[in-house]
Amino acid sequence: MATKIRKGDLVQVMRGRDRDVRGHVVRVDSGKSRLWVEKVNMISRHRKGVAGQTESTIEKKEAPLHLSNVMLVDPELDVPTRVGFRFVSDVSDDEQKRLESEGQIVPMRKVRFAKKSNTDLD
Repeated sequence: MATKIRKGDLVQVMRGRDRDVRGHVVRVDSGKSRLWVEKVNMISRHRKGVAGQTESTIEKKEAPLHLSNVMLVDPELDVPTRVGFRFVSDVSDDEQKRLESEGQIVPMRKVRFAKKSNTDLD
């Protein structure tokens, strides 16, 4: 199944501590329905140093968010929007009619689109 949000997309957090914050998706785990957004849901990890070699440090890094807590930002309207899928043909209308009349399969590809502005995302 195709994912509605992909790496590099601009998303807005809708729920949680970082509500209304926008950022780009760094990583997506579609199996667990989780994603990482840059500079959102930051956590601290303490690293113990090795005696005489390195010092102890506190590292800040992103923690995963659930997919349902973010929405894609519409590139045209600059507002959060839902995402849909549709099939788009790469051939012209005349060519498509000719292929259908001959009984051939018309080449189509699946694209994501923003539901508010009805614009293609891919």
